[in-house]
Amino acid sequence: MDDRNNISPAMIRMWRVYRTVKEMCMDRGYEMLQEDTEIPLEVFNARFSKEDGEPDRTRMHFSCQPTEAMLAKYSDPPTAKIPHPVPQIGTIWVEFNSDENVGLKQLRDYMQHLVNGNFYSGIMICSKPMTGMALRLLRGSAGIEEGPKGGVEVFVEQDLLVNITKHELVPKHVLLSKEEKQQLLERYRLRETQLPRIQVTDPVAKYLGLRRGQVVKIIRKSETAGRYASYRWAI
Repeated sequence: MDDRNNISPAMIRMWRVYRTVKEMCMDRGYEMLQEDTEIPLEVFNARFSKEDGEPDRTRMHFSCQPTEAMLAKYSDPPTAKIPHPVPQIGTIWVEFNSDENVGLKQLRDYMQHLVNGNFYSGIMICSKPMTGMALRLLRGSAGIEEGPKGGVEVFVEQDLLVNITKHELVPKHVLLSKEEKQQLLERYRLRETQLPRIQVTDPVAKYLGLRRGQVVKIIRKSETAGRYASYRWAI
């Protein structure tokens, strides 16, 4: 028997968003249990619904740490001078904002929370797009004193209702480590600027949290070759 008739449309919508966010963190390389990405609707409803049946976003926040593989991908290759380079990644805080409108105040409060909690970076999920002033602050958040070292990403719930990487027309994207990127450039005797490009605002690039200068390997299916790979430089 389907119990969805007893669950509000808003809860079903947030359930889909929540699962996509969990999948996104896992696909980026953060520590995440498979069961977290497959939470049943009934369990989600029991855990995160208010008395009136609406979603309680304040209880959906979570943090996660990068796996060893992710730490390696975000580290410079070791050298004799620096045998143990510091990874340029760390613990992330994911917050589901419950405000109808998110502006400068909400963004500054969120960034302060990240700094106070020693989080390397953060993801804020909003029900509606941020105000223009908040977006301008966001673009410089990684470089201002009040912001976390790894910056802040913002997603609108509407864009996370479906995991776009699961669509049959979206090929698999794999982030290369800095060492793998260097090997690629040396193998083909290229400069990174000679590679085809992908905008960091591209939906898949946003999903994976690509940073400018990183290279992603795109694996496509081929009727003749089985699979073939191409590479894109994030700008």
